[in-house]
Amino acid sequence: MDDPRWVIHLPTTLTSLATVVALAAALRDSLGHVDVLDFGEVTVSAEDDQGMRTRVWCDARLPGGGRCPLPTAHAGPCRPPEVGAPTGPAVSS
Repeated sequence: MDDPRWVIHLPTTLTSLATVVALAAALRDSLGHVDVLDFGEVTVSAEDDQGMRTRVWCDARLPGGGRCPLPTAHAGPCRPPEVGAPTGPAVSS
């Protein structure tokens, strides 16, 4: 039997979805090299509705390995991450 995985819930004082997604992108860009963190599975929720979570990134598996770094429900086909490019999603307010 596999050992259970654990999840870190990290509350913020941010008050908009756009800024919390931007923070998640900044954390992924700065800590993406830490192989025990699975940023593709990042979800966000309102503080008073933590049971309703919103996935941040598409994270679809790609042929040949890797995962799509685009936002969830992006337009067009999935694409691999660009080497050396920031991996965070575009955020609009």
